[in-house]
Amino acid sequence: MKIISQIQALEKLKIGKPIIFQTDTLPAIGCMPKYSGMIYKVKKRDKNKALILMGSQIQQVLDYVDNDAIDDFQKVAEKFWPGPLTLIIPIRKNKSLNFITDENTLGIRIPDSLSARSLILETGPLATSSANISGIKTSFDAESVSNDLPEVDLLGPIPWEECSGLGSTIISWTKVGKWRLVREGQIPMSEII
Repeated sequence: MKIISQIQALEKLKIGKPIIFQTDTLPAIGCMPKYSGMIYKVKKRDKNKALILMGSQIQQVLDYVDNDAIDDFQKVAEKFWPGPLTLIIPIRKNKSLNFITDENTLGIRIPDSLSARSLILETGPLATSSANISGIKTSFDAESVSNDLPEVDLLGPIPWEECSGLGSTIISWTKVGKWRLVREGQIPMSEII
């Protein structure tokens, strides 16, 4: 298990390497968006499955949100972020990422984890996914995650803060004022709408 500092993590991310870090829900693997192919390779993830763009603060991700959805996005984001909620929104036309859906949508989240947000504040938004081999249950502690993905460095300090072990609730914007539940996690849909 190789544990690295935030400074080392920044260096690795800049040259296209993924790193693993703790969030409030599950450990995450992340990299700079232009190197998102590394996550698919390391996780053995199907290329048709989108990744999540993880930010540090709302302003950092606002430019990715299509104008039609921006008011609804800000309203929900300001109420629940940082926290265990992923918002799927149409992506702005002038943005291009190689890990979005065929429908031109993007999942965005800001975790309630000081160490994750501190890192992302420095790097800018990261392409992320849960830190596990696709189809295998996600581990929650640094040692187990390192055993699952031994080639990826872990952001210290270790031990990590405890995570919930439950994925984020995911909702998708459908039209002005309307969201659809994709996956219920820690936040019940009844609290969101």
